[in-house]
Amino acid sequence: MKNYILYDTEVRNALKPFTFTRPVSEIRCGILTITEKWNRLLNTTCSFKTEEYLRQKYPLHLSDENVWINSSVFPTKELIDVITNLTENSSLYCGDLWIATCANELQNKDCQKQEFSGEVRQLQHLWNIFQMNPSEIDSDFEIVTKGRKSQPISETNRVICPENVFIEEGASVEFSIINARGGKVYIGKDAEIWENAVIRAPFAMNEHAVVKMSAKIYEGTTIGPYSKVGGEVQNSVIIGYSNKGHDGYLGNAVIGEWCNLGADTNNSNLKNDYSEVKIWNYASGKFEKTGLQFCGLMMGDHSKAAINTMFNTGTVVGVCSNIYSAGFPRNFIPSFTRGGSQGIEENLFSKAVETAKRVYARRHKDFDDVESAILAKVFEETRQNRQF
Repeated sequence: MKNYILYDTEVRNALKPFTFTRPVSEIRCGILTITEKWNRLLNTTCSFKTEEYLRQKYPLHLSDENVWINSSVFPTKELIDVITNLTENSSLYCGDLWIATCANELQNKDCQKQEFSGEVRQLQHLWNIFQMNPSEIDSDFEIVTKGRKSQPISETNRVICPENVFIEEGASVEFSIINARGGKVYIGKDAEIWENAVIRAPFAMNEHAVVKMSAKIYEGTTIGPYSKVGGEVQNSVIIGYSNKGHDGYLGNAVIGEWCNLGADTNNSNLKNDYSEVKIWNYASGKFEKTGLQFCGLMMGDHSKAAINTMFNTGTVVGVCSNIYSAGFPRNFIPSFTRGGSQGIEENLFSKAVETAKRVYARRHKDFDDVESAILAKVFEETRQNRQF
């Protein structure tokens, strides 16, 4: 039986800050993470070939017949058919893009090259996460709901195209408006949509997520598990366990895990002169052009923003940062920093761990030595970014 391994390539560096704390395939885009997409379509459990400091949490499993898969590539049924039929010592490419290799060792120089002519979807840049999210919601919807029946929609709601809405067991949706004409709407197990919320498809929320009263959720938005969202959100991905519980605008944005956006936090997603947005690239160590007119906030795990925080267009926030004070902070906020427009300073590692422990406890989870060791490595790896 073939053993499938999701392999992190150099694209990982361009997807920081999210890949500081997870393999590439653990990024959520659509309803599912990339890992979950592969697991479901392959009907297996993939392991990971990622950075050494992540392996205790995301282990690697080897066998006599390994298939190594580019972790930034999204699976399709066509790809699955080809990959599952790869013969020993063969590699699959789409042009110059490596997709998969069937071999005991990945660096086998004797592998025969095979060309894939179908469509390949891949995460290459931070902004691809929200760019691809609408289509991935619709694609994942077919995977997650195939052959299953939705829970009934309460008559208190106003729903357009209810055939495009799937509600999992235990979910609660009352007195809200859902317009599913533009795509699919997925409401996860034990999720809640409170009164007067207005939602446009494509839209997804995972298990135990909450959309609060009178929230306005525009198309292309995913709310990850155990996250709470209020206010106005457009074409954004909240990976999981994070809160934007109050009014304020979040658009064309990606928020990691264990983050919190205080009341009336807003991000700009369009420059005043309508020019192309630039964004910080960890791989190159400088700002790069996105080719986009709309691009908002990218916030790594464990970061927080105080009430009334304003984020400029194309802002990247690292891991374990604490942003506060009036005015716009800089467009790149390094990991383990605190402050805002009036300046930033290093956030002590011990303080960051104390906060993480309290946040985990609120979700009845244990911030253990494995989690602490990951953050310790990120603290050291990002030290050069904090040379103020």
